[in-house]
Amino acid sequence: MLKAAYPERPDALTWVFLGLGLLLLPLGLYLALEAPPDANQGYLVRIMYLHVPGAWLGYLAFFVTFLYSLLYLFRQDPRYDRVARASAEIGLVFMGLALVTGMLWARPTWGVYWTWEPRLTTTAILFAVYVGYFLLRGAIEDPELRQKAAAAVGVLGFLNVPISYMSVKWWRSLHQTQSIDLTTGKVHMAPEMLQVLLFNLLVFTLLYLGFVRFRGFLEAREEGREEA
Repeated sequence: MLKAAYPERPDALTWVFLGLGLLLLPLGLYLALEAPPDANQGYLVRIMYLHVPGAWLGYLAFFVTFLYSLLYLFRQDPRYDRVARASAEIGLVFMGLALVTGMLWARPTWGVYWTWEPRLTTTAILFAVYVGYFLLRGAIEDPELRQKAAAAVGVLGFLNVPISYMSVKWWRSLHQTQSIDLTTGKVHMAPEMLQVLLFNLLVFTLLYLGFVRFRGFLEAREEGREEA
């Protein structure tokens, strides 16, 4: 009975996402190294092909956590909590990558690894909120209370995502404006650079989907053992 409810291995779609993502990742890195230099930043702009997809997937992951946290609050189904938790965990990885690559990009561009300008500050706060999300989960023993409290943080924490994204427009900032502006649909980059960026975004999306499904599978198995 437990075996039917909690499969012993991830399904085929999970392996497809992971396999494609890992297979295409070296190609994405190669294309990033072969991409043309920027008129102002030269070859330093190649960091963008990791930095931007990392930030976008962090935002996407936290949106999924927000969505499934809402679903959990309304329906009290542990499956929604599992997805919310898995997505938040993977989102932290991607947002951490965005912060690290951003610091490496900032040093030769601004002369410092870190400055408390609006985009960096709001992104750091966003990262800290989801670190707190997991600290909260670890501090509450009662499963139902833990899931409800985490869902509340998952919903409220997402409010900082649009603030972080729009910070370069709302406040004067050292950070450059978006290369692809989702609010207007305008693209501020050469087509050959855009193609490489979108390819790496696809690769990161495949990895995100695969990792979230795999992490959710591990959590389901753990819950199955606890129930047994």
